[in-house]
Amino acid sequence: MDNFKKVEEINRKLNIDGVLISNGNNMRYISGFTGETGYLYISEKRHAVITDFRYTYQAEAEAKGYEIITIGSGGYNEAIGDLIKSDNISRLGFESEDMLYSKYEDLKAGLPECELVPIKDEITRLRRIKTPKELEYIKQAQSIGDKVFSEILDYIKPGVTELELAARIEYLLKIYGGERTSFPAIVASGVNSSMPHAVPTSKKIEAGDFVTMDFGCVYEGYCSDMTRTVVVGKASDKQKEIYNIVLEAQLAALDILRAGLKGKEVDKVARDIIYKAGYEGCFGHGLGHSVGLFIHENPRLSPGEEDIIEAGMTETVEPGIYVRGFGGVRIEDLVVVTENGYINYTHSDKSLIEL
Repeated sequence: MDNFKKVEEINRKLNIDGVLISNGNNMRYISGFTGETGYLYISEKRHAVITDFRYTYQAEAEAKGYEIITIGSGGYNEAIGDLIKSDNISRLGFESEDMLYSKYEDLKAGLPECELVPIKDEITRLRRIKTPKELEYIKQAQSIGDKVFSEILDYIKPGVTELELAARIEYLLKIYGGERTSFPAIVASGVNSSMPHAVPTSKKIEAGDFVTMDFGCVYEGYCSDMTRTVVVGKASDKQKEIYNIVLEAQLAALDILRAGLKGKEVDKVARDIIYKAGYEGCFGHGLGHSVGLFIHENPRLSPGEEDIIEAGMTETVEPGIYVRGFGGVRIEDLVVVTENGYINYTHSDKSLIEL
């Protein structure tokens, strides 16, 4: 089924006459349009991309079969208003989890006779189960990450700064075929590795440091995500203990992962191992998240996730232990869930690497 027809089904289910899609990833998923500015409008009568002059030619090339509307001096409100009047729309759905309140207020003021109906994440949920083509793109993006990890090990040595290492990672991701990074690369060494999302600094890597690297790239619009932690020099007994606990937790979570489980059930397996080892309070984030056109998608593997994990969904599995004033470890793989388990797209070594 064409994706815009799925949206039409949502319109009928919610008893709305049309929908205005503002989330850029959803616009791409439904229509193919990748421009940075615009809206996607879908009703029973028409489906259209609304954008400005900078993206008109791009929209015509990418959104095949869609009407392309270029806004004039009246801006988006006038263009949307004309569509609403032309189609006699009385109930218009909008992505309430994406649209800024100021935009909503402007739209509401410009459409006094039309009821704006929040549809939350109804469109975004269409992207949860990946198609074989989407999975191939994600797999390719992750293979680029594996190549980068293998090569970056030669650059990790005392005296190199976190910023230098992050720049090298992002350079290699593009050299090997990534369109861009799926998020700014995280490189955290020594005590900085105790911060799960540390921003790379001018700190120089020292002998004895943990070095945690979290990075990914975009291939054909789809993201990858992986994390590895290494030790510069010989690991201490404490470093080995923390690393092995995190690895045990990750392998146990992977062992249970399959379609039909709630996200929180998978998270609990890894969390119990870490907490029982004496590190309760040192693993404060969820075990993982889905990955697709956006780096952090749903459903998640987290303590509060009630949604069922289904075959064809992607998930990261990334337990960690972070000890204030000492350092931290995170190990992250990107997998696709199957009926009886998973397929791991991440192939980089997970044994403790001492450089």
